Amino acid sequence: MSATALAAAIRQRRISASDVVEEHIAAVQRVNPRLNAVVADRFDAARAEARAADARVAAASSGEPLPPLLGVPCTVKEAVAFAGLPNSAGVVARGGVPAGSTAPAAQRLVEAGAIVLGATNTSEMCLWVESENRLYGRTRNPYDPARTAGGSSGGEGAAIGSGASPFGLGSDIGGSIRIPAFCCGVFGHKPSRGLVPTTGSWPPCDDGNRPLFAHGPLARRAEDLMPLLRILAGPDGVDPLAAGSGAGGAAHLGDPADVSLRGLPVLLIDECWPLIASDDMLWARERAAGALAAAGARVQRRRMPRLRRAVESYVTTLARTSGIGARDVLFAAGAHDVDWRALLRRGGPHTVATRLLLVAEQAHARLPRRWAERLIEAGECIAAELSAAIGDGVLLEPTLATTAPRHGRTVGRPWWLAHVVPFNLAGVPVTQTPLGLDPHGLPLGVQVAAGHGRDHVSIAVALELERIFGGWTPPPAPPTTVRTDELVRVLG
Repeated sequence: MSATALAAAIRQRRISASDVVEEHIAAVQRVNPRLNAVVADRFDAARAEARAADARVAAASSGEPLPPLLGVPCTVKEAVAFAGLPNSAGVVARGGVPAGSTAPAAQRLVEAGAIVLGATNTSEMCLWVESENRLYGRTRNPYDPARTAGGSSGGEGAAIGSGASPFGLGSDIGGSIRIPAFCCGVFGHKPSRGLVPTTGSWPPCDDGNRPLFAHGPLARRAEDLMPLLRILAGPDGVDPLAAGSGAGGAAHLGDPADVSLRGLPVLLIDECWPLIASDDMLWARERAAGALAAAGARVQRRRMPRLRRAVESYVTTLARTSGIGARDVLFAAGAHDVDWRALLRRGGPHTVATRLLLVAEQAHARLPRRWAERLIEAGECIAAELSAAIGDGVLLEPTLATTAPRHGRTVGRPWWLAHVVPFNLAGVPVTQTPLGLDPHGLPLGVQVAAGHGRDHVSIAVALELERIFGGWTPPPAPPTTVRTDELVRVLG
């Protein structure tokens, strides 16, 4: 069931919040030993909150409005502050440090009645597409544990994709919502720039990298995305982008029901990426485009050669506009300074991906200022061209070049970001949409990007694609293992 359907059933007293929460706790306990998605739980508190929700429903008079998510369980990315839960983003030096307050985006879910079950795993410092760190370990894909669940919100993707959570809160600075949602076969939405406040995430945003960053929802059903976005949206008085003139908020969000697919421009970009998508990924995109064309949309194709420089422009923009680097983040967390010798040594408190990142950061600092400025300008041109090309329509694009890669295959290969980071540069909304499974049982999917402030349009397209292709497909049950002593007892 979707979170929306669960909330309605709880309000109508067809099911109890206690039962819903207990079932999802049982699901977490069942899948987590295999997946390592939830790294800190608050099950006792969640049970108490569920009992309170049931009491509130019982005491409500007929027709009395109740919070829209009352009694519905969820999970929150560990890097997003939630009071009492750890907030380390997988950094060993920060391990065990609980958040003293709750991020505005997470607090809005609580105020809407949601019950947080626990915090989910991330990549170290949220800076890679594989959710692995030396504090919590590696998160595995619910469809194939030998493959990545994505990152940096990989714990969220795995929890929701396995059915252990109806929805969750993630963050995206370079595909960190969309990649896990894709790898784990669920929906994820990166909101328009400035729509949802970035306050309360660790590592913290600054004025330089904030335009690339967004908090947003992941969900197993598309119908939850717009209600969740309405809850999350709006200024918080801290994030300057969320307080800007273009921030909008819930009152300015459109309605997916008002979107007509007839005549809607649907753009496909061909042969312009540094990492060409596989046949399976392109086939999934073509099927999605064909389904929209059958509904009356106008499919168009074009080339955008500038996209070949998207990754280097994105990396340079992130490195040169932010006032704090990865090394500074680690030092502020209490980690020992990492010298070149430590970077090359095996083991230690940092993953290989982080050590390579620190090496690249040092090398990038030596890039001549003139070259860096040109790359940043190229990123601005890419963003402007991409936004203009999308216009009032949508753009369909594979999320990765292949289905979920095997663990470690992305490390040291920044070109895996090629299909996601242009949309961070442009600040446009993107809805990651599942499109069934490939012949090997791995999720397929497509990014649906819309114009800035037109989140309802990309979500409307996701709803139509879910109707046609079925959306989230529950992963197969893991093989049952039987202990030898138990087998002997059964066989006599």
